Amino acid sequence: MKSDVETLNPTRVKLTVEVGYDELKPSLDKAYKTIAGQVQVPGFRRGKVPPRVIDQRFGRAAVLEEAVNDALPKFYQQAVEASDLRPLGQPTVDVSQAPDPKDGGDLKFSVEVDVRPTLELPDLSTLAVTVDDLQVPEEEVQTRLDALRERFGTLTGVDRAAADGDFVSIDLRAEIDGEEIETAKGISYRIGQGNMIEGLDEALTGLSAEDSTTFAAPLAGGERKGEDAQITVTVQSVKERVLPEADDDFAQLASEFDTLEELRADLLKQVEQSKRFEQGLQARDKVLDKLLEVVEVPVPESLVEAEIHAHLERENRLEDAEHRAEIEESTRQAIRSQLLLDALAEREEIGVEQGELIEYLVGQAQQYGMDPNQFVQMVDGAGQVPSMVSEVRRRKALAVAMEQATVTDASGNAVDLEELVGEDEGETAAVTSDVVAEGPVPSGQDETGQTVDPTGEDEQAAAEQVADQASAGGGTEAGVEGATEGDKS
Repeated sequence: MKSDVETLNPTRVKLTVEVGYDELKPSLDKAYKTIAGQVQVPGFRRGKVPPRVIDQRFGRAAVLEEAVNDALPKFYQQAVEASDLRPLGQPTVDVSQAPDPKDGGDLKFSVEVDVRPTLELPDLSTLAVTVDDLQVPEEEVQTRLDALRERFGTLTGVDRAAADGDFVSIDLRAEIDGEEIETAKGISYRIGQGNMIEGLDEALTGLSAEDSTTFAAPLAGGERKGEDAQITVTVQSVKERVLPEADDDFAQLASEFDTLEELRADLLKQVEQSKRFEQGLQARDKVLDKLLEVVEVPVPESLVEAEIHAHLERENRLEDAEHRAEIEESTRQAIRSQLLLDALAEREEIGVEQGELIEYLVGQAQQYGMDPNQFVQMVDGAGQVPSMVSEVRRRKALAVAMEQATVTDASGNAVDLEELVGEDEGETAAVTSDVVAEGPVPSGQDETGQTVDPTGEDEQAAAEQVADQASAGGGTEAGVEGATEGDKS
């Protein structure tokens, strides 16, 4: 077999492959066996029809076509490996010459396919980014203390009009054109939550026990969801949460500390840790942005289009030109991030241990509210485990970049990312990997950088969305299996 590579642009090549007749013979033998097992010829058992009879009955051309279709993926893969190419997406195959049924001859075909571009990566130690100064507002400590007090608060009935934050027991009645659509009684609700009916908070504010009012709002569920209805709400009772006094007794009740001062010191430490983690997330984003700034990453246009199409198809918005334009840039940016981090992972010889993959899958399952075992089975069934491995590898690559880059705050102080999760975490790469995992890398989202939330949806559909998310943007090495029929010319 002989093959030549022609570079069409930084992300697309044309492979020209020539295969001798002798090299095609194993596929010819296989073709005879395949056809013999599919046809019924009088006087012969199925699968035992001799080649000469097949030639006479069905023609040598049919055998050659079967052999060529069988041989193309194998010889394409050999040409890819010989040329050290890393294909992306589906190839386009053109068979320019097939062996003659009588005289034999060579098989010649060409393949155009998108490939991973060769990137010029910088010395990571030359990267420098600046994050915000570490600030620990006292009001955030107070907010945490108040939240803790609320956990130990008690509900007490009040004889006054309901206000924001009060707890009410209410009855609801919905009507459309005088027809009762739905009723509900004894519903507990906290004013200000805003998670029930549009306009309910405003309607309840100022009502006392046994007061009623009617307002217009779209129905939030049921067969007539979205239709405007007249909502009548009646208040049965109003209660307020009375918080315990913030003192030493409360500190002993709500924590392991003996004094309020010790409790506040611990809350201060928690807020500081949270702010340091925010610094780490900011550093993660800025290091990736810096890499994308200094490295030219060409993106295969066909890959961008395929990802946009898949996204719009999932949303059933293929004809929405405005939305297509909105997601194009984020799609392109996500693919650039993937290609960059893949190249960095390869240069740094980053691998993925089984434990790291399991930890990532468990974390993803928790994010989507699914049982880890069921999540893994769905991902495996969708054939997306390799894509998940690639995602973990990318996160580790970004963690290495964060480890080697110089990160300072706005005041010029060095930011120690290792402090984010404590001194016992070991190597900085492991620590920054936790930071990377806390918020999705652009390549870890779907192809437009949007979050997929399967909560409340069919779990199989959720698994498919997760699989789409993991594979978005060139994570799959493609072959010609299944593409040779439709793409040949």
